[in-house]
Amino acid sequence: ELGFNGTASWSKDELLASASKRPVYTRKWSFMSSYAKQRGYAKMGTGHYNFKAGVPYQFDPEFEVFANEYAKQLATTKDDPYLLGHFCDNELPFRIECLDKYLKLEQTEPGYQAAWKWLQERKGEENPALDSITDEDCKDFLGFSMDRYYEVVSKAIRKHDPNHLYLGSRLIRVSGIESAIRAYGKHADVMSINWYGAWMLEPERTANWAEWTVKPFIISEWYAKGHDVPGLTNESGAGWLVKTQKERGYYYQNMALNLLARKNAVGWHWFRYSDNDPEDLTTDPSNRNSNKGIVNVEYELYTDLANAMKQVNKQAYRLIDFFDDSASAHDDQGE
Repeated sequence: ELGFNGTASWSKDELLASASKRPVYTRKWSFMSSYAKQRGYAKMGTGHYNFKAGVPYQFDPEFEVFANEYAKQLATTKDDPYLLGHFCDNELPFRIECLDKYLKLEQTEPGYQAAWKWLQERKGEENPALDSITDEDCKDFLGFSMDRYYEVVSKAIRKHDPNHLYLGSRLIRVSGIESAIRAYGKHADVMSINWYGAWMLEPERTANWAEWTVKPFIISEWYAKGHDVPGLTNESGAGWLVKTQKERGYYYQNMALNLLARKNAVGWHWFRYSDNDPEDLTTDPSNRNSNKGIVNVEYELYTDLANAMKQVNKQAYRLIDFFDDSASAHDDQGE
């Protein structure tokens, strides 16, 4: 009724499958976090897993074996026409400082060995000085390390489910780095990106994505929380903070219109359907006391927010045509 046409991570897909009008759904897996947890390298943090050395372990030879075995689970839904595709992980610690962190591992670690070999080849020296490492080195190594992760995971996913989209790893924090996006777009069918900390996704950033890769993107997590709900102090979570539900609606419309105008954007997933329950202490610490929902914990609709969502959602395809026509007009006039 509000114009949404699918569900995102952590939804109750089995329950939704029984609906008379079943929504399209996605599946969120944990390739790297499950591997690292099994090896004792990771534990659950706030909103995502924390890795012992602050880096993922895609250079481990065992990871490729693990990924192929883990991906066998995907075969159970490989013929489901309601499945849009798969997220492989959530917010992995891909960071600009990865090269430095890998080089601080024990020298017997595959991650250290991969980083050291890369640096030797990069500098053309047998013993390159660590103080010679530049920002460009760090950026390019980040792309190299991400390429390895996505190569392993995408291969495993497509082997066991060749019929659905590979939606990436719900990237965060490094979407402005060219080497990172090029590595991402090389392997993902659609680049999922979680977006926080800004009123809107600036057009310059999405234009860069279009230049760096032909792959489209989906904003896989974003939200605003209102400061007008009794009992919810909004201390947890990373969403944009506004005063009222009406302002949450403004935020939604601003972001959605911005995305509809981008030719390489193919969708967005609002986080989340229902509010946090402050009395439920079993949840992740990032989901304890914030107004994130379209409904509250009693499943009562936030009308001002919902109406604003519906206005845009119901007109999404007309709005796309409008923005496309406007862009064509500007192009014809040389603007």
